[in-house]
Amino acid sequence: MWGFIIALISGALMSVQGVFNTQVTKSSSLWAANSWVQLTAFIVCILAWFITGRQNVWGMFHMENKYMLLGGVIGAFITLTVIKSMNILGPAKAVLLIVISQIIIAYLIEVFGMFGVEKVDFQWSKLMGAIIAIVGIFIFER
Repeated sequence: MWGFIIALISGALMSVQGVFNTQVTKSSSLWAANSWVQLTAFIVCILAWFITGRQNVWGMFHMENKYMLLGGVIGAFITLTVIKSMNILGPAKAVLLIVISQIIIAYLIEVFGMFGVEKVDFQWSKLMGAIIAIVGIFIFER
């Protein structure tokens, strides 16, 4: 149950953040807004790290697959693409397309067992769910 609640909160926060970031971009620039988002996220994470017990921060550098450390780089491009898509499409349409993309890519990652994720069997019902979601985009447009 907690997983569902946390996921719903995450989706809501992403939508609000996207709108906020898009508005900040209108007052400055795309890269300035993106930098501000990443800098303030970094500050919050450092503060949380100090508050919650300061586990070994350097342990992450002993990972076998160093490319996994590119999450922050990907995060910068996520912020960039969310801002641009919300600016061009509006919040509702942008989030709808973002979520559909997330569902499809996440399912492909699971089916192919990419990036250390446990591989799952392909299920036609999940493909049909993705197709129904895509059809929902066209219904939303009308």
